[in-house]
Amino acid sequence: MSIGRNISRIAAGALFAGTALTLAVPASAQTEIQWWHALTGANNDVVNRLAAEFNASQTQYKVVASYKGSYADTMNAGIAAFRAGNAPHILQVFEVGTATMMSARGAIKPVADVMEEAGKLFDPNVYLPAVAGYYSTSKGEMLSFPFNSSSTVMWYNKDAFRKAGLNPDAPPKTWPEVFEAAKKLKATATPNCGFSTAWVTWVNIEQFSVWHNIPIGTKANGIDGFDTVFRINSPTHVKHFANLAELAKDKTYVYGGRTNTGEGTFTSGECPIMLTSSGFYGNVKANAKFDWGNAPMPYYPDVPGAPQNSTLGGASLWVMGGKSSNEYKGVAAFFAFLSDTDRQARLHTESGYLPITKAAYEKVKASGFYNANPYLETPLKSLNNKAPTENSRGLRFGNLVQIRDIWSEEIEEILAGKKTAQQGMDAAVARGNASLRQFERTVSR
Repeated sequence: MSIGRNISRIAAGALFAGTALTLAVPASAQTEIQWWHALTGANNDVVNRLAAEFNASQTQYKVVASYKGSYADTMNAGIAAFRAGNAPHILQVFEVGTATMMSARGAIKPVADVMEEAGKLFDPNVYLPAVAGYYSTSKGEMLSFPFNSSSTVMWYNKDAFRKAGLNPDAPPKTWPEVFEAAKKLKATATPNCGFSTAWVTWVNIEQFSVWHNIPIGTKANGIDGFDTVFRINSPTHVKHFANLAELAKDKTYVYGGRTNTGEGTFTSGECPIMLTSSGFYGNVKANAKFDWGNAPMPYYPDVPGAPQNSTLGGASLWVMGGKSSNEYKGVAAFFAFLSDTDRQARLHTESGYLPITKAAYEKVKASGFYNANPYLETPLKSLNNKAPTENSRGLRFGNLVQIRDIWSEEIEEILAGKKTAQQGMDAAVARGNASLRQFERTVSR
């Protein structure tokens, strides 16, 4: 993408305008590696266990994992820390922050460079193509380390389905089928909710668009360069939000919020259908007191070619700039530890996040695990449903963290009946385009 043409012109302060970093001095005993992350609940436990296992595996380095709030909060904290000269060594950034981080070469150190300089084997080809491609430049250089990759799936309450007279082994496949099932569920089993979605823009704009093979924006959703224009006010987008607004009037559809804060309505049994991340698995397994399952995202059957393929969600680990050679060796050692096939396979089966390497996926598949746990293969099948197109390779827009908030504001206006779906999505496009232009001005000066 054209970010590459700008990268060489971007100084450390271009995007994260601030002060130069002070090189940290290695400790005389163990060298601490600070890892800031945004995972909660069962996945927070996974992070802490990984750090503890790495620390127990050797004596030279100590990874200190610190929860810094939501994905947006964690990214903002990392930016603020960079400005202050005390950035962590490793910063977990959700996928929508990829373009922003890619443009900040002075603030980050490409993971490929970190591994090469430390003498650690690092081959991008060992990672699942959808994973490696998302976090690489147009020339194939991996800039961040894939960690908790996910995709959207539809979780559903099988007990509620039975109570409503629905087949628990045949979940709805299309959006019209979801709407009809949700009406029956609300009428018989769950009076306060028929269905809900977490991560409202990720599910209903980003993944929705890719799954239907319709563009989010021009230039391959920003992957092929700047000067992108959004296309999320298409007839299919407008129809979808008009349907949600109508169903929200009697709580057949319940707004689940801008992030994942509404996911608890599924595990509590209040909402019987929840579209959210496949990474929700750990919390569902730990907290749902009912029979449950998941299925691919629904689609509109009148959209040609749908369903297409899903795209990546979750987050990757970015190495921050300005650290010592010894500290980077510690980061490289930790990433090598995380890449171990057995460890990746275990992470996948325990957390629900995707295995990031081909070998880990094949190991789990060969073990027969998916026969008894088909819900963990659902997102992998969706990612590989069809060969990616220009509309479904992924997305890479600058300022997407802020743009998601803009889109959420417009969606909330639509759901509240203050704007029609057409008015809201037209405004989402106009305001989003303005934010893109602002980002481009920032990185090109």
